[in-house]
Amino acid sequence: MLDLTIRGKRILAEGIYEFELVSADGSDLPAFTAGGHLPIETPSGAMRQYSLSNDPSERDRYVIGVKLEPEGRGGSRSMIEETAEGDRLKSLEPANDFPLEEAPSYILVAGGIGITPILAMARALTAQGKPFQLIYCTRSPELTAYRDELTSGDIAGEITIHHDDGDPDKVYDFWDLFETPTKAHIYCCGPKPLLEEVLGVTGHWPANAVHFEDFKPVEMFRAADVAFDVTLSKTGTTVSVPVGSTILDALRGAGVKTPSSCESGTCGTCKTKYLSGNVDHRDLVLMPEEKADKIMICVSRADEEGLVLDL
Repeated sequence: MLDLTIRGKRILAEGIYEFELVSADGSDLPAFTAGGHLPIETPSGAMRQYSLSNDPSERDRYVIGVKLEPEGRGGSRSMIEETAEGDRLKSLEPANDFPLEEAPSYILVAGGIGITPILAMARALTAQGKPFQLIYCTRSPELTAYRDELTSGDIAGEITIHHDDGDPDKVYDFWDLFETPTKAHIYCCGPKPLLEEVLGVTGHWPANAVHFEDFKPVEMFRAADVAFDVTLSKTGTTVSVPVGSTILDALRGAGVKTPSSCESGTCGTCKTKYLSGNVDHRDLVLMPEEKADKIMICVSRADEEGLVLDL
């Protein structure tokens, strides 16, 4: 894992913080590409993925934005509340599930904290001299991260920042922009309503020209969830998994260490063999034949009869 030091920490907007991370030994960091993210072990012990917002040509630092999620599971909250400049963090090397593809021009759409990977894209496209438009939708100026950077003139594209004041009648109208398909590629990152809106108005565009990144790709918790017990076959230990907690979180709370990375059911790191139980699979990575005896413990659950894991 990478050993990083928090060189800078500042408030970007209401509930959004920026972290500037450098190598603890002063060496160059592994390269990343626009749209990439950094898997970080937060002070809570949970792994979280944070999009990188700085220029991908920089090798001396990583810059991420972290949104405070009061109803979350504690990872991002611990980043904001339990860290200070000079503290150390561990991370995996950057990865990218939302890469820029070659195109004659680009339309970048962001909402809220979704500006972080979009900003890295804008910086990369500016450096490459490629044309692009950027539309950034937020509720108010106070909730607009990187407003100064976007309006400083350093970003070369055509930039629109739109505030809707939380009024559905004031949301940005994308139809004029997307009514006629072009050879541009579209990149959209933000909350679910924004993604659904852009998806709805780009249905007549080529599918390979429209790209989305959603910070919540898996429905982790559902209203019908029940509490259940997990038994570890190699030690006989039983761990209770309450409603609103994942198997991974419950094991971590009991002092049981297991590999993890994305903690969103999308990477496969926490795949675990199970010996018995009725599994409710909620991940996006297991093949159908694997589901007979494998479970992604970061998102999937069991019924009240419980689960026996090969741990």
